[in-house]
Amino acid sequence: MTQPFPLIEISGAPLARGRQYGEQARARIHASVAIYGDQLDSLHISQTQRSDLIESFTSIIHHFDADYLEEMRGIAEGAGVSLEAIIMINARTEVIAQARRLKEIADPHDSTIKDGCSGAVILPERSAHGKLIHGQNWDWRAECAESSVVVKIRREDGPDVLTFVEAGGLGRSGLNSAGIAITANYLRCERDYMQRGVPLSLIRRKALEQQHMALAMRVVATTPKSCSNNMILSTKAGFAIDFECAPDESFTLYPQDGLLVHANHWESLAARCKVREEGIEASPDSLYRSWRVSKRLAESAQLDEDAMKAAFFDDFGSPYSVCRPPRPGFSSDLSATVAMIVMTPEDGVMDVAPLPAINKTFTRYALD
Repeated sequence: MTQPFPLIEISGAPLARGRQYGEQARARIHASVAIYGDQLDSLHISQTQRSDLIESFTSIIHHFDADYLEEMRGIAEGAGVSLEAIIMINARTEVIAQARRLKEIADPHDSTIKDGCSGAVILPERSAHGKLIHGQNWDWRAECAESSVVVKIRREDGPDVLTFVEAGGLGRSGLNSAGIAITANYLRCERDYMQRGVPLSLIRRKALEQQHMALAMRVVATTPKSCSNNMILSTKAGFAIDFECAPDESFTLYPQDGLLVHANHWESLAARCKVREEGIEASPDSLYRSWRVSKRLAESAQLDEDAMKAAFFDDFGSPYSVCRPPRPGFSSDLSATVAMIVMTPEDGVMDVAPLPAINKTFTRYALD
């Protein structure tokens, strides 16, 4: 039986809340460490090379926000793992790419699973109850259903945060008590890994720490990144925007007819004129996944959380579908929709179902 994701509640100064996190999520953090440590082992990265890679991102994280490093140190202490292992979880996309470069592998992208995600927002004018709804299917390694958690962070210097994340991570998808929400999707272009930037997970966490939507948008749009990523931001006030981010530039998409949907290919005209699409080899089904979610949502004039879930349960083209059952990826690892996440930021609630293709039971997590 698929188990709900554990709720981890933390508060206090960064080091203290990190220790609380590590203690409460110890088993799942050890599972995360095993998953991403194994990836470096498979590349035959020496301990010296591993330490040098992690140290380079330690410095980047420190300069971005020294409190994040303190929180990671606390997580490591609480879980009984190394700080290096926790930094690896938070910067795994970037570290693995650099490890592949060290081994002179032509493609720096993580080749273990080449898959993606589908995200959507329903604006208040299309919502049956007049509240914005924001959601995502997260597609990744199937075993991450056993190594992910929901973290509730009580903060003293800004809005409280509720985030779904791989255990040991500081942020992924989520919302805050100011009514701001974020989800993210894989993108790829020829500019990826030509520079070292802030790990994507920490950019999302920083966006969720903002009191105002404008400041969250600035974080997403302007923070230097190592690789491409698509991030959808929304606010309970009734606005959403999609940032298609190259490492050094961002492009915007706005809702159409009260809906905003994105998968794993570049869609904005400006982006398609300036960057080379390199994600279709990795996620060819993206070309119909975003279309299918849009089509399902467009069928009703008024929509609610159940309508968004129904769109995300779409199985057209299965197993290469919006909601994908566990199956081999384009390489040997098992891929799946690990979690379906549907949020109502105004209410501060998040419904999450693990492995939704085989489990339609949601657990509700709330800030209050």
